[in-house]
Amino acid sequence: MTGEERPVGGSEREPDRVRRLDPATVDRIAAGEVVTRPARVVGELIDNALDAGASRVEVAVEGDGTDRLRVADDGRGMSREDARIAVERHATSKLAPDGDPVGVDSLGFRGEALAAISEAARLELVTSDGDAVGTRVVVDGTTSDGGAEGPTVSDAGRARGTTVVVEDLFASRPARRESLAGSAAEFARISSLVADYALANPAVAFALEHDGSRTLSTPGSGITEALLGVYDRETASRSTEVAASVEIEGDGGASTGIRVSGALAYPSVTRSSRDHVRVSVNGRPVRNDRLAAAVRAGYGRLLPDGREPVAAVDVSLPPARVDPNVHPAKREVGLRDADAVADAVESVVADALTGADLRRTAEVDTGLEGALGPVGGDEGERPAPFTDAEPIGTFRDLYVLVEAGDELLVIDGHAAHERVNYERLARAFDGETVPTASLDPPATASLSADEAAAAEAHADALAALGFETEPFGGGTVRLRTVPAPFGRAADADAFRDALATLSDGESPRDAREALLADLACHPSLKRGEIGALTREELRSLLDRLGECDRPYACPHGRPTVLSVDEATFAAGFGRDR
Repeated sequence: MTGEERPVGGSEREPDRVRRLDPATVDRIAAGEVVTRPARVVGELIDNALDAGASRVEVAVEGDGTDRLRVADDGRGMSREDARIAVERHATSKLAPDGDPVGVDSLGFRGEALAAISEAARLELVTSDGDAVGTRVVVDGTTSDGGAEGPTVSDAGRARGTTVVVEDLFASRPARRESLAGSAAEFARISSLVADYALANPAVAFALEHDGSRTLSTPGSGITEALLGVYDRETASRSTEVAASVEIEGDGGASTGIRVSGALAYPSVTRSSRDHVRVSVNGRPVRNDRLAAAVRAGYGRLLPDGREPVAAVDVSLPPARVDPNVHPAKREVGLRDADAVADAVESVVADALTGADLRRTAEVDTGLEGALGPVGGDEGERPAPFTDAEPIGTFRDLYVLVEAGDELLVIDGHAAHERVNYERLARAFDGETVPTASLDPPATASLSADEAAAAEAHADALAALGFETEPFGGGTVRLRTVPAPFGRAADADAFRDALATLSDGESPRDAREALLADLACHPSLKRGEIGALTREELRSLLDRLGECDRPYACPHGRPTVLSVDEATFAAGFGRDR
């Protein structure tokens, strides 16, 4: 589980031997020693499993992960001597004793992972490199001496591979344990992390269990199947695979070969947050704003306003071009030629989406028949500001052209409808009780493993926002009620947006404004629908917009109405008014 047979860090070494690092190297990497939460433990152990050549990784979590978590793999395993040394501080098989961490070609290279975990928990490691008798190593960091007496080593039966069980994490560090979020929220972090690894390594099978129930499973047979295991059938079926090799110009004009691979969901499959643009470098999930922005830029104008894509993109490049030591948790990496790499990613994504079947059809239901409040005055006249306005047509299937006295108004149809729906929602949410509508039959929503964990963590907050759900098995939930003031029924994306907003750590009250703006977007008319509206429907849109408290801006702050007065036309044509 800890070996690589390639020379790394510029030094030759014996394969799969665990050695103590020299003090200078220890000092360079000591910043990563702190185990901050259960998800960090899981990430370290998955790194080790993948470095050991595992074709299958199984993760099992109880509660929030502090009680017990288990990571098992079918990798190379370790000999008894290697297993004994592996739990010591700064002992690793992935770096030569005097090696340079920059350029290392394994996912995890710091020697402190198992030692740091064992200092904060009871750690049991069972491993076998294929010999008849395996090895069990136990270190108990929960005792008064913190495991100072050293590890207990004994025989064990196990097939080739390694299993690590971590129990009572932070038992001797109550402040650290109390700083963790609730059980469901901590598991959601683990779930999201395992999903990241599964999509970054689609040739490896991953399984995740929580309290005995399987929540995620990928077969290790490719990226589309991994997308199906992490998300759902709709997302997997409405996606395209990407695999391209690109030459970029590196430092000094030298060319460097990189490979971009992964899966891109079609622009009709979107989310409200950027969390679903999953980027990895050489199989390691990372946060890299430059690469994530390049993926989004590759979609260009295919995405609806305010929506984010679902994508998993891995960039493979020579290890010497990557510095993995820029973040204590290894979640960020430094890239040489970062701009050139990002440009290549954007180009590959754009090319992959060119020619894909991105058509989208839907029933048009404007929901504009019902007023926000009483329409008109005592005599039935239309209210300001559009009392004398009359629609005369549409432009580019998005903009509504309106004649209003001496002005020509150009109204962004989507932004206007979004403002109408937003104020409907805002008025409905003003009171203590949120009006809801029952769905009969209930709608189903297929959630990814991390979304399902978030739904459990925020069930009360979701109910307060009008979403009543019940588990339906296999990562699917049934929506029994939704917030009532919609022009058409809320869909699964609206529910996912509520999850994403609440998962950002905001309370329901603090999250309301952003959540209502996201919810208002879903039933709003889109380009392709506005041009099909009748004159009466355009008139209704104007009436509803005129009833809004703030009709001149959508809930995201963009303008809804532009005006050109008659004098402008007259001057342009050289005419007297």
